[in-house]
Amino acid sequence: MSRIAVVLFNLGGPDGPAAVRPFLLNLFSDPAIIAAPWPLRRVLAEAISRTRRKLAAANYAAMGGASPLLAATEAQAEALQASLAEALPRDEVRCLVAMRYWRPTAAAAARALAAFEPDEVVLLPLYPQFSTTTTASSLAAWRRVWPGACRTICCYFEDEAFIAAHATTVLAAWRAAGSPGKVRVLFSAHGLPRRIAAAGDPYQWQVERTCARIAEQLGAAWDWQVCYQSRVGPLQWIGPSTVEAIERAAADGLGVLVVPVAFVSEHVETLVELDRDYAEVALRVGAEPYLRAPALGCEPLFIAALARLVRAALAQPAGVRPGGESCPSGFSCCALRRPEPGRYPKPGRWAEPGR
Repeated sequence: MSRIAVVLFNLGGPDGPAAVRPFLLNLFSDPAIIAAPWPLRRVLAEAISRTRRKLAAANYAAMGGASPLLAATEAQAEALQASLAEALPRDEVRCLVAMRYWRPTAAAAARALAAFEPDEVVLLPLYPQFSTTTTASSLAAWRRVWPGACRTICCYFEDEAFIAAHATTVLAAWRAAGSPGKVRVLFSAHGLPRRIAAAGDPYQWQVERTCARIAEQLGAAWDWQVCYQSRVGPLQWIGPSTVEAIERAAADGLGVLVVPVAFVSEHVETLVELDRDYAEVALRVGAEPYLRAPALGCEPLFIAALARLVRAALAQPAGVRPGGESCPSGFSCCALRRPEPGRYPKPGRWAEPGR
């Protein structure tokens, strides 16, 4: 019998109105988000969080005053734990949650993990596609609080069950709308500044591989496009933007079915940006119907994919491994080519409510 711990990484979100600004402050203080020396980065983070607080608070107010991401992630952890307990009946399995920019923090998860006294630890980011701004940042935070050996699943952008789960949600949304004929599927992923992609981050390549695989499962008759949302700041971002893709579909006389292809849980980018803001864009430009596939959440095929990835990781030595194909050698920021833990930047001061 082994004691197996799985740590699920996600970004986190404010758990109430008072947490909005400190959450933003933690986000923009991350060197993976703003690559400036610490004193300057803190000044910029303070300014951005102050400027964006009002808009962000209004968006979270539209969802009841807080982010639903923690509850959604905890539900996924419970579903994964149940699946693994069934598959590994002789072992004791515990699934924990570590949020990058809010509670429960990596440090809190590490304390819970220490109390569990695991024999094996598997790190499972809930970011299917690897990026220095998400997975690498979460792993860096974890390595600062947990010195022990871990098995790390860095990405699973082409995992068969993960792809099938997305195809299932797309078809379900399409059928629920009466199977409309003139619809373009828009695979919408969180955007990334072009300078980060150009520096060797594999995120865009992995996103586009995910989308191509889903489209392959849907069949050749489907019209589809990859696009990117959630741009922040004056930098140039990878594109086309989701707004541009909606406008293009309207010009082509098509409606859209938007798929949150890099988000596995509902949160502000889906419930507000997709369901409200982009729906208004579609109405304005005449992209009808405007449909949206749900995030994967606890979709059985997705939980099965996560469970299979964990079991595969347990069969391998400790270290970082993709849940499928490795990135081409040109992507210098691939998880398999990251620097040693001691070379990661230190995080600086953590912001709490009231700051």
